[in-house]
Amino acid sequence: MITKLVMATNNANKLREAREILAPLGIEVLSQREAGANCDPEENGTTFAENALIKARAVFEATGLPTIADDSGLCVEAMDGRPGVYSARYAPEGQHCSKLLDEMKDVPEEKRGAAFMCTIAYVDGNESSTMSGECKGSIGHEMRGTNGFGYDPVFMVGDRSMAELTPDEKNAISHRGAALKALYEYLSKK
Repeated sequence: MITKLVMATNNANKLREAREILAPLGIEVLSQREAGANCDPEENGTTFAENALIKARAVFEATGLPTIADDSGLCVEAMDGRPGVYSARYAPEGQHCSKLLDEMKDVPEEKRGAAFMCTIAYVDGNESSTMSGECKGSIGHEMRGTNGFGYDPVFMVGDRSMAELTPDEKNAISHRGAALKALYEYLSKK
């Protein structure tokens, strides 16, 4: 039975979500910093799973503790799945939404489908596994809302953007939440 694992991140929002979802299993989730892992591996994979495994393996090597890591991004149908694994590097900091809206300005409503994708990797010694989650929606025509971050203000779920949802509403449908729930099922059998 696992009682402690490391999440290969120092992002407070990701940690809070993982801690909340895994709490019923009695698993303590440490941040990379709390576990003493001072590493920042290059995410040079071509899929979310490859990047998540790169991070999880690096932090496992540094700590010797079971480790989880996630990689996520936005996949837009009209852009052949871009920005995908390159979502964080798609535009300079703070300009992701405006660049995406500009690139999508002439795309008709019926071709604006998109999905947030997340893959979580679990690594413990020679054992590794990945779980994925997605949240389907579409790209809006303007930025809306003040909650969330990244592409949330332009990612529409129904008639509201992700940035207009409360944290609880977002967690209930989010790609990371879905992947964490799959991780919960995986860990509950260990």
